[in-house]
Amino acid sequence: MSVAVERKRMPRGLILQTYGALVALLILFIGNAIWQPDLFLQPENIRNLLNQNAAVGILAVGMTLVIISGGIDLSVGSMMALIAALALLTINKSMTGGGAESSAVGMGVLACIAAGIGLGFVNGLVITLGRIAPFIATLVGLVAFRSVALALAEGGEIRSASSNLFPAIGDGGIPLPFLEIAPNRPLVLTWNILLFIAIALLASFLLNRTRYGRHAIAVGANERAAIYSGINTNRVKVITYTLMGFCAAVAAIGESARMNAVSSAQLGLYYELDAIAAVVIGGTSMNGGRGRIWGTVVGVLILGIITNMLVVSGVSAYWQGFVKGVIILLAVLIQRGQSDR
Repeated sequence: MSVAVERKRMPRGLILQTYGALVALLILFIGNAIWQPDLFLQPENIRNLLNQNAAVGILAVGMTLVIISGGIDLSVGSMMALIAALALLTINKSMTGGGAESSAVGMGVLACIAAGIGLGFVNGLVITLGRIAPFIATLVGLVAFRSVALALAEGGEIRSASSNLFPAIGDGGIPLPFLEIAPNRPLVLTWNILLFIAIALLASFLLNRTRYGRHAIAVGANERAAIYSGINTNRVKVITYTLMGFCAAVAAIGESARMNAVSSAQLGLYYELDAIAAVVIGGTSMNGGRGRIWGTVVGVLILGIITNMLVVSGVSAYWQGFVKGVIILLAVLIQRGQSDR
């Protein structure tokens, strides 16, 4: 009798574990659609919701790989600020020297990606060769990267000298003629949203269809067993943090282009916490070895809708962090409860 009852209970637990975040998203979506149908269901509002959370979403995708492999990265928000500052300084220097806007923006984008990959690679080396815990190593990066960004901008902001091409990266996109926000004004699916989707699909492929993905899961699940299996765990970790740096670079390009400027003190501030929150809400285990990219995407959307609800409800910005903290705590408690079964 008890065996039969246990067999009946297991599928429910698995369903909650696998699709719990998706169910929560559907409940929030339906609730908002009923509560504010004239605003929430507007195509432009949905587009804005995705666009405003695209940078955090890209970071969260990279963070999923990091956490699955048994690590953590607290430096990504500060890394964003630094590499975006380097990108805009490159653009401005090139244009001041008489370079064409197109070549200047191209150089700035390449500098941003190179800096992101380089900083992520350094994080990986510090953790593996330096044998420093990821929490400590990336905490140092959180402070150091922000400090360098502040020094480059002298504590202020850096504005882009590109008045057309670079802002178009943040505002432009693919128009959807079948969805109009005004007469003869189609809804534009921005490049930021498309980059978020592309990064998520690429990371999902890497995690589920490649040797790297299998090795990352094995390292996160049991690093010692992975070593005995012949997996080069240090290489897996360095690759993972390098991918995280690449994601930070892509997010930095989109976010700085959207503002056409970099605030050295504010760009990327607390983004690492939002990214971790999205990863945890999406069902990735903080202990490593288990997680899903699509779950993280759902987690990003859940956080975005909750933030939208708080703003519409008139909740003070000072309390929004508290609400997100409670959500993270609940997600971790749910995960622990599932793992204890």
